[in-house]
Amino acid sequence: MDNKASSSSSYTDFTPYELKDGEEYMNDAQVEHFRSILLNWKRSLMEEVDRTVHHMQDEAANFPDPTDRATQESEFSLELRTRDRERKLIRKIDSSLRRIDDHDFGFCESCGADIGIRRLEARPTAEMCVDCKSLEEIRERQLGR
Repeated sequence: MDNKASSSSSYTDFTPYELKDGEEYMNDAQVEHFRSILLNWKRSLMEEVDRTVHHMQDEAANFPDPTDRATQESEFSLELRTRDRERKLIRKIDSSLRRIDDHDFGFCESCGADIGIRRLEARPTAEMCVDCKSLEEIRERQLGR
């Protein structure tokens, strides 16, 4: 099994956006910056899905030894769990792309404040500002979720 799973959900191959004095938040240049990040990230994830399918087809063997068979099944199971997490991430990316199209991207869905360029570069699928997300996490811990 190749070790590309750890890098498959990476979207870090981009140049950070250079803010200009007096620049309007979520202007066309910023929106295109994030659209590009999201589309490249999605493409990377989809390529990883394809690699997994090919890998599983190429490596699938009916080992006579139960230990070898169990090892292969364990590796495949781990790959499939990783792909399932990435499938969910692709849905979040698609949701972020829809928010871009709807002109809602970059604004907190809870309070409407700017999420911030640097936070979005760190987490392009962020839907809340740091303050609202922190409050949500505190509530979740208190409720034991």
